[in-house]
Amino acid sequence: VQLVESGGGLVQPGGSLRLSCAASGFTFSRYAMSWSRQAPGKERELVATIARDGGSTDYADSVKGRFTISGDNAKNTVYLQMNSLRPEDTAVYYCNTTVRSWSYWGQGTQVTVSS
Repeated sequence: VQLVESGGGLVQPGGSLRLSCAASGFTFSRYAMSWSRQAPGKERELVATIARDGGSTDYADSVKGRFTISGDNAKNTVYLQMNSLRPEDTAVYYCNTTVRSWSYWGQGTQVTVSS
């Protein structure tokens, strides 16, 4: 299983970014996918989850109404569209999945929200 995130960067408050996570090594459509983030000095926080086959989504209260998780089974990719970004969204963002009881994480992509 391999997960590779991309799309992070520096953005001004109120701006938008779309993160991508390319997955390989497993049947993408059969497993739920999640995005989490970790800010300096803080614990990792679950941000958004999409059920297998994109059946349902769930979000942390801190990002509801601003972030959208989606998946493309044809591309084996999960996305996180982030709008109305705030300085407190600054963190390393990771995608992850659990396949046959094993949890897999990508290397992370840095998102910095600053003027």
